[in-house]
Amino acid sequence: MDPAVHPDDTATRAGTMRPETRGLMLGLVGVAVFSLTLPMTRLAVVDLDPVWIGLTRALLAALPAAAWLAWIGAPRPSRELLPRLAIVAGGVIVGFPTLTSVAMRHVDASHGAVVLGVLPLATALAGAWLAGERPSRSFWAFAVLGAGLVCAFALRAGGGRPQPADGLLVLAVIAAAIGYAEGARVSQTLGGPQTICWTLVYAAPFLAPVVAWLSWVHGVEARPSAWLGFAYVTLFSQLLGFFAWYKALAIGGIARVSQVQLLQTFMTLGFAAVVAGERPSLATWAFAVAVVAVVAAQRASAIAFVPRGASAVAAAPRPGVAPAPAQVCPASPTDTHR
Repeated sequence: MDPAVHPDDTATRAGTMRPETRGLMLGLVGVAVFSLTLPMTRLAVVDLDPVWIGLTRALLAALPAAAWLAWIGAPRPSRELLPRLAIVAGGVIVGFPTLTSVAMRHVDASHGAVVLGVLPLATALAGAWLAGERPSRSFWAFAVLGAGLVCAFALRAGGGRPQPADGLLVLAVIAAAIGYAEGARVSQTLGGPQTICWTLVYAAPFLAPVVAWLSWVHGVEARPSAWLGFAYVTLFSQLLGFFAWYKALAIGGIARVSQVQLLQTFMTLGFAAVVAGERPSLATWAFAVAVVAVVAAQRASAIAFVPRGASAVAAAPRPGVAPAPAQVCPASPTDTHR
C-alpha cells in the first residue's frame, strides 16, 4: 500500500463504509429505539409504580440477556471490569430508568424529550473525562449551541421556568451520560452487546429482592396499554437499543456519535404525537430544523485523543491503533478490536 494513502481513503474507494459513518448510522438506530422510551414510559406509569417500572424492566431484560450470552458462549468479564460494569449499571440500569419513570408521572413525554436534549453534551463531557477524548473548540461550540437550542425549547414549553420534575430529568441526564461513556469504554473490550448483557446479568441479583418488595407493596395490576409500554421499555429500551448504541460509540467515538442524540428530542416528539396524541407546534419543528443543522455542521469538527494527565499536544493511541504524531486530526477511529 502506498504509505501516502490513508487506510480509510482506500476503504472508502473500495466501497467500504468509513468507521465514523458506520458509527453514526448505528447511533441513529439506537436513538430511534430510545426515542420511544418516554412515550412508552408514559403509557406504563398510568397504572404501574414508576420505581417498579425502572427496576423491573432491567430485571426482566436480564433473562434474554443471560440466554444470549449462554447461546454465544461468552466468557465472563475479568474481575478488573466488574467495578466498571457497576458504573454502567448505576447509570443506565438503575439511575436513568428510575429517574425518568418517576418524572413521567409529572410531565409529558414532549417536555421530557426537550429537557433530555442536553444529554449529548453531557455524554461528550463524560467521554472526555473517562476516555481521554478531547474535542476541538469548534466541536464544543456546536455542542453548546445544540444543547442551548433544546434548553431554550424546554424553557419556552414550560412558560419560562423549569418544573420540579426537571430536576429528576437532569439527574437522569448525568446518570445516562456516565453510563453511556463508561459502557462505550468497556465495549471496546467486551463488545457492545456483551457489555449491556453482562451488566444486566450482574445487576439482577441486587434488583430481584427490591422488585419483589415493590410488587408486594404496589401490586402489578394494569391495563393492556400500560403493559405494552412496559414491554417495550424492557425489551427494546433496556436491551436491544444498547446493542446498536454501544457499538456505535465504540466505532465512531463517544464525542462525535453522542451528538446524534440531539435528534432524539425531535424523534421523541414525533412518537409522542403517535403514541400519546400530543401535537407539536410549528415552533417545535423549527427548533428541530435548527438542531439538525447543528448536528450536520459538527461532523466537520476535529477530535484529539489524549491520555489523562498529558498535555493537549500529545495525542494518545486508541486500542489497536499505532501511536499518532502530536496533532489534532479529524475523528475517524480505525481500530478494529471490538
